[in-house]
Amino acid sequence: MTVSSETTMETDQPASDDTLLRLEDLKVHFPIKRGIVLDRTVGYVYAVDGVDLRIARGETYGLVGESGCGKTTLGRGLLRLVEPTGGRAVFDGTDLSTLHGEQLRRIRRRMQMIFQDPLSSLDPRQSVESILVEGMRAHGLDNDRTATSARLRELLSAVGLPVTALRKYPHEFSGGQRQRIGIARSLAVEPDLIVADEPVSALDVSVQAQVINLLEELQTEFGLTYLVIAHDLAVVRHISDRIGVMYLGSIVEETDADTLYQEPLHPYTKALLSAIPVPDPVVEDQREQILLAGDLPSPSAPPSGCRFHTRCPWRQETRCDSERPELREIAPGHRVACHWAEDIAAGKIERHAVDVELVKETEAGPGAGLGGAASVTEMLST
Repeated sequence: MTVSSETTMETDQPASDDTLLRLEDLKVHFPIKRGIVLDRTVGYVYAVDGVDLRIARGETYGLVGESGCGKTTLGRGLLRLVEPTGGRAVFDGTDLSTLHGEQLRRIRRRMQMIFQDPLSSLDPRQSVESILVEGMRAHGLDNDRTATSARLRELLSAVGLPVTALRKYPHEFSGGQRQRIGIARSLAVEPDLIVADEPVSALDVSVQAQVINLLEELQTEFGLTYLVIAHDLAVVRHISDRIGVMYLGSIVEETDADTLYQEPLHPYTKALLSAIPVPDPVVEDQREQILLAGDLPSPSAPPSGCRFHTRCPWRQETRCDSERPELREIAPGHRVACHWAEDIAAGKIERHAVDVELVKETEAGPGAGLGGAASVTEMLST
């Protein structure tokens, strides 16, 4: 089923462009309320603060970063599950911010999401059959009972669940099985774009491989496009064509998967990749490790200038403290938000100790604790 063109929909993308999703300066800010009746806004949590990216048809785009950096909020914001504060999300030439009511509901069939917490995303009062059929019925895809039954069996088989699961309820399954139900639900309406928020984090390793292979097979067969949000950098590298690295609400580096892992240019990306353990003890002892000081600064009071400068081992006070770097293209298809990326890569700027006092000053702010932050080591251990 394809959503028909509407004259009231605003389109601004040429038909020949292979871009399926385009984000332009997307922002999602949450107000911090005070007062007895919470009617006074005293600040904002800048969960997503100016993200630009493009995802081509049939591409898998991986999004990584520390907990609290805004990855999940970005996924929800582009689908308008939370309303963006600013910027645009353009899907297949249609500006989603201009759609309301029936038009928004219809185009959402083409954009589905796999949620991070499968238990809270599944209605405990509905059986698996009801959960899977609900979306199909809402979009007119269950007109033939025989075809619908066959489709349900196909979905369950694809995600490794028996047909008997149709009559059961979410509480009767393990966490991994509930995640597979969520994946089946997202596939039920045959979407074009799937935003997968930690799609395999609740699964056993053997099942992770099975589900990832399934997603790749479905992508090849139906031309699906994925935005994969994950902590597991090995999973992201395996499944992604391109990868974007987020830090404190914005993307700091973006390139293809192989280049990112072989030649990271942003200091934050270097730290992330250096934290991945290597199974060879000799290589592990010899390779360089970059340990970041402190935790992610409060998203309600982000540092001025480069938002990573408070933890950056290559910080230069002349520009890093006062001027926010632009996400610029250093090489074809390789964008980096760092003033000194070329100099760092060439060895012209030496790594130095991080100012611990500067880190402590930015760890707490007016909204400290609201965003939830974790260290790089904690992120990689999840």
